[in-house]
Amino acid sequence: MPEPERRAQVRWAALPSAPYAVLAQLFMAVEIISNITASKGVELFSGVSFAIGPVQILPVVTDGAFFLFPLSYVIGDVLSEVYGFTATRRVVWAGFAGLILAAVCFRAAIGLPSAPFYDRGGAFGQVLGATPWLLAAGLAGFVSGELVNSYVMVALKRRSGERRLWLRLSSSTLAGEFVDTLVFCSIAAGAIGIATWRDFVNYTVFGFLWKSAVEFLVMPVTYQVIKLVKRLEPTYGGRVEA
Repeated sequence: MPEPERRAQVRWAALPSAPYAVLAQLFMAVEIISNITASKGVELFSGVSFAIGPVQILPVVTDGAFFLFPLSYVIGDVLSEVYGFTATRRVVWAGFAGLILAAVCFRAAIGLPSAPFYDRGGAFGQVLGATPWLLAAGLAGFVSGELVNSYVMVALKRRSGERRLWLRLSSSTLAGEFVDTLVFCSIAAGAIGIATWRDFVNYTVFGFLWKSAVEFLVMPVTYQVIKLVKRLEPTYGGRVEA
């Protein structure tokens, strides 16, 4: 009788928890999409002029990512609260690598010869070929803001434990958004065509207030998402940080 065939030994790595994987993927998607949409300069309430002293209030100068980008900080808050600074930092650096990869691939695709039937090469390059300054702005603001946001969130949790979630969310939002907005706007303003000091102040102040306001408005939702992830995460509470 023929000898039974020996089955090869197969090994696999342990899967990350489902909630962590989903949050990490959403975080990276928001960052890449925001980096593309931010290349469009936007003016809201055009035709309306209002200023307080030297500070222009209306029209509002911003970019095309203003409605989506605050979501990255909401996801960052959930990651920081549930998984801690080290795990969140991994996601931030993975997002950084994803943005670099996207920029390289966009540049490579722009450089490829267009097919005879494709007549949108110029528009393709304008949308995806972000200037080096804009890319640098997105990367610098993203990394600095998200790391500050996560650090403040985790530092406060070490002091208060599971209590005072509202304080952690509020404080980390203000700190992270301030650093992110200041760094990003300082570098990106020239890349999207902002040429006056008044427009720059408007762009920076509106960006900070808008993104912070969105996070405060959705804080009740963030609360519920954090509770849900803590309940679904099988490892929550199994690791204690000093």
